[in-house]
Amino acid sequence: DNEEEEEYDQHDSKEQRLTLMEEVLLLGLKDREGYTSFWNDCISAGLRGCMLTELALRGRIQLEKQVMRRRSLLMRKVEIKSDAPTGDVLLDEALNHIKKSNPQENVQNWIELLSGETWNPLKLTFQLRNVRERLAKNLVEKGVLTTEKQNFLLFDMTTHPLTNSSQKSKLIKKVQDSVLSKWANDVQRIEKRVLALIYLAHASDVLENAFAPLSDEDYDVAMKRVRYLLDLN
Repeated sequence: DNEEEEEYDQHDSKEQRLTLMEEVLLLGLKDREGYTSFWNDCISAGLRGCMLTELALRGRIQLEKQVMRRRSLLMRKVEIKSDAPTGDVLLDEALNHIKKSNPQENVQNWIELLSGETWNPLKLTFQLRNVRERLAKNLVEKGVLTTEKQNFLLFDMTTHPLTNSSQKSKLIKKVQDSVLSKWANDVQRIEKRVLALIYLAHASDVLENAFAPLSDEDYDVAMKRVRYLLDLN
């Protein structure tokens, strides 16, 4: 885990690194319009899943140890491994909630709590608000998006069209290559961060956007390999 953290820092100094949340949002955003599809009702939960995965990759949280009766990943409880700040406001906010929670919650519960989908009014304080807007502002600061106001007849909406297409092109190429030219039949040989991105982009219903430019043949191969990964649980 320490090696992974070190690798993250080294990579970070070489180029501007996007978090999993920013990458998934970027895949979901329409380039010119600057907003996600109104029909996508998965991305909100998907972004919370990105936060938990990002915190795990950075060595801040871990899942409880497996017991004799094996539980699925979603049903295992989340434990604090280190409460050191990450430097990312959203991640630190989520980490703080997990730290304060008593009793511990499992992965699925945390995704629901951070999304605000709970029937317990006492747990509404765990909700992270304006996540998409805050992530878009991060991408504006990183020079990937810009900010505009658009009029939708009855209301005005702040949108974030793409301003730096190279960053999104690199992201799309990374996703495509991971299941095509750089495909490794052994899941253990796929870089953890890339593997997480594939799963999370699928869960957020934005993976299709990365495969849209592919030829029919490559698209079929890519989807077949994604289905193989999904079936591994």
